[in-house]
Amino acid sequence: MATSRWKTWGKRLLTVLFLVLIPALLFTLARNLDWNEVRQSLLAYRPSTLALGLLLALCSYLVFASYDLLARAYTGHRLPARQVLPVAFVCYAFNLNFTTWVGGVALRYRLYSRLGLDTPTITRILTLGLLTNWMGYLLLAGTVFALGFVKLPESWAVGASGLRLIGVLMVAVALAYLCACAFATRRTWALRGHEVTLPSLRMALCQVALGASNWALMAALIDLLLPPELFYPSVLGVLLISCVAGVVAHIPAGLGVLEAVFLALLHGQLGQGTLVAALLGYRTLYYLIPLLLAVVTYLILEKRAKALRRQAGAALDKR
Repeated sequence: MATSRWKTWGKRLLTVLFLVLIPALLFTLARNLDWNEVRQSLLAYRPSTLALGLLLALCSYLVFASYDLLARAYTGHRLPARQVLPVAFVCYAFNLNFTTWVGGVALRYRLYSRLGLDTPTITRILTLGLLTNWMGYLLLAGTVFALGFVKLPESWAVGASGLRLIGVLMVAVALAYLCACAFATRRTWALRGHEVTLPSLRMALCQVALGASNWALMAALIDLLLPPELFYPSVLGVLLISCVAGVVAHIPAGLGVLEAVFLALLHGQLGQGTLVAALLGYRTLYYLIPLLLAVVTYLILEKRAKALRRQAGAALDKR
């Protein structure tokens, strides 16, 4: 009980620190930033580059939506892909912009329950999606960190050796999950009050591949918007670090956290204005445009749900 209380207060303290430090850092950045450089960098993007960036973003969303198709095979529900993919797309866009509890959890329960799925099935879909995302993250990030692709500032306490060790441990956790899926005789485990049934090794490999692909596509979009002299694995590693910082901070869309981490780790390798322009482009292509599409899709889903309820009500009245 005491340990749980300390963890809760620790998370709250970290969140408060991020909420104080990030705005202060952004204010300092805004004062010292050459906004003319930012504007020139944004105007320099060719339409073909932006179109390719949007395509990468949509591919990433499609990969993430495929988590729910994998969960369909895992749970055995029979909703067709034409119903599953729009729900997953909407939930991912809302999750990115309005935190996990709004998009990833509450909205998923609402939309899937309207399609006839019960609460235990929806919970299993959520669980498999989380495992898919983070097992892919662990294997990909662990590999990048263990190979030393991310250069940390000397002032960071973790250090290069520490980050390599963390990377090795992350890969070990991902491999342990795969081994458990392959060889464990006990297939069902209790995790925070929920039962988790291990998938087959084949499905677990699909999980890791999909999860890693999604993170890789996100980094590819940022890399596309940055100058070509930057090393893609370095950009990938910085993104992976920033995403963990965003999760810890509990800030919607990781607003400010992403920028702070990129500026801290890529400082000196390119101009701040160029980097900020790339991140603004990334947020537009990966967050804002898909969110607009998701809002339209959500309204269509709600309209269809109301129509189905009316049809069901009319059928009952006839009886």
